[in-house]
Amino acid sequence: MSERYETFAQFWPFYLREHSKPRTRALHYFGTTLVVALAVTAILTQRWLLLAAMPVAGYFFAWIAHFGVEKNRPATFTYPLWSLAADFKMWWLWLTGRLGPELERAGVSR
Repeated sequence: MSERYETFAQFWPFYLREHSKPRTRALHYFGTTLVVALAVTAILTQRWLLLAAMPVAGYFFAWIAHFGVEKNRPATFTYPLWSLAADFKMWWLWLTGRLGPELERAGVSR
């Protein structure tokens, strides 16, 4: 990753290209869903220690995806906040069935 991104809009297509394999995205979806489930459970049960498990749950599956499936370096090492935002955006677009056009615009073949 030699190019520096100045805006989230510039970063977003790069993020999608770094998640080009369906298995990579599936592992991210699983981790992100687990993070959301932990947050909701912590709020509903007031077991606040569950919040500490959120980063572990999210990053564990994402890093398995990058190092084991995609064979690339996670963007979170360079763009931590944008990567977090992009992960939730990708997850939400996938849940709502709107990710396909975004992948196509970013040049990710399906």
